[in-house]
Amino acid sequence: MNHMKKTILVLCLVLFATSLATAQAVVERNRYEVQVTSLEENVFTTKYGNLNTTGNAQEFTASGFEWGDIVNVSFLGQSLDLPVIPTYSYVDTGSPAIILPKGDDGNPTGAISLAINMGDFTTTYGIATKTTNADKTWFWTANEGVQLPVRFVFTMAEKEGYMAQFMLHDLVRTNNREDYAQLDDNQFANFRKVTTTGMNGKLFRSSNPVNAEIGRNIQADNACRVAGVTVALNLADNMALAHSRPEFEGSYYSGINVKYLGLGVDFSSDDFKKGLAEGLRFMIENPGTYVVHCTEGKDRAGFVSALLECLMGASAHEVVEDYMVTYYNYYGVEKGTERYNAIASSNIVKTLTGAFGVQDFYSANLTKGAESYLSSIGLSSSEIAGLKANL
Repeated sequence: MNHMKKTILVLCLVLFATSLATAQAVVERNRYEVQVTSLEENVFTTKYGNLNTTGNAQEFTASGFEWGDIVNVSFLGQSLDLPVIPTYSYVDTGSPAIILPKGDDGNPTGAISLAINMGDFTTTYGIATKTTNADKTWFWTANEGVQLPVRFVFTMAEKEGYMAQFMLHDLVRTNNREDYAQLDDNQFANFRKVTTTGMNGKLFRSSNPVNAEIGRNIQADNACRVAGVTVALNLADNMALAHSRPEFEGSYYSGINVKYLGLGVDFSSDDFKKGLAEGLRFMIENPGTYVVHCTEGKDRAGFVSALLECLMGASAHEVVEDYMVTYYNYYGVEKGTERYNAIASSNIVKTLTGAFGVQDFYSANLTKGAESYLSSIGLSSSEIAGLKANL
């Protein structure tokens, strides 16, 4: 009898331990803890304010997190429910997210990071302050009271809670010319003349002519040559970075007048506004045939082009249509589709509505909105007039 009791007791203990272990595994499957151990540039921090962690895709997905989930992240006494996405463009302008990068094979890869679409996660959530040097290099300094390493804890908030929006924004782009047989070289390079109302054929927009990262620099550089571009506003690079690239030497671009701004993508930041004002003054002081570009010619170049279009008298529909040409060139997004309207609404319409301080982008006086914005970043009325005269 005693032997039977001992056997039953042992079985009960085994079952209890197994149950406890199973419960612990479930908890661990939906919990992942990482750190940001330093603010080293291009390791844990980026110039855009994205924050890279020690987490990686393999461990993150093994913990049960996938694209389209809504996951809680807690850090520095803050708690956010954020979607898990491959890149920031899957959320609206100004919205934060957890970035689980997508590799060339379509699978998750790389470090887990935190970002805001057209924003600055590191500044917004009080982690550090960015300093931009005169040569457009930069570094981050931890805010008072923030001690490194900073711990981030991820727990599941809602499985597939963002999946509908994820599918709407799930855009695929390659860097292979042969995948875009339906496009001419200018379209492939996202290069085009800005032809909205009020423009006089002096402004072009493009992807980067001297950065081979997305495989379009040769076409972009040749398009600048054919168009007779004489002045460039490089929103993405500082001078040292651009000149260090092997594709810079011998390019048409290397022989024109370029202003290197090295801007981030937080259009509301003082750093961006200061840099943009500097760039626009350069355009005022250097009449010619202009190209405005960043890396893809999509976000920073998209905003600046749209701003100048509004200044010169374009309608809201013209601004949106020009902006969305980029999404056709890269992703084949067709006008009139649900995806087209969703992207426009959550990006350029939302961005300019906020920048101009208007209620309804489509009914607002966009010229007045652009003039007010330019005035707010420091341009004088005479400088605004000079900019308009050059365009």
